[in-house]
Amino acid sequence: MKIIIDQRSRNRRASIPFFCLYHVGIKKGRRINKRRSGAGAAYVDSYAPHLVLCTIAIVLLSAMDALLTLNILARGGTELNIFMTILMEDSTEKFVHFKLALTSLALIFLIIHHNHQLIAKLQVRHLLYLILFGYLTLIGYEVALLTISSS
Repeated sequence: MKIIIDQRSRNRRASIPFFCLYHVGIKKGRRINKRRSGAGAAYVDSYAPHLVLCTIAIVLLSAMDALLTLNILARGGTELNIFMTILMEDSTEKFVHFKLALTSLALIFLIIHHNHQLIAKLQVRHLLYLILFGYLTLIGYEVALLTISSS
């Protein structure tokens, strides 16, 4: 009878870096599409945490955009979006509710189709990151407008 001794080291894997292209979906892992049966996008009912976090951040930034827009308008600014101007003339509550509802519905559609390939290597999930970057830029611009108007 031969006794086999386990000589494997437990710490074989490298530590996970703080930021990795695999985490944001830019670089695919080794086993992508191995378990999928067929071509095209796969629809799931559980989404990656980074997608959920990105979606929540976009909704919060959209709400912040609505509040900053109302502050800018109170200081004498003008709304350039004609549709939103019509909503604001009716009531500010309707403007905020419609803006958040429209943003949320668009995000739901985008996150459902997050694996869908648009062109070349551009997937819908990359659009979510672009929207997040766009909202961050917009919030920065609105904060700059408010600081200029207050001085």
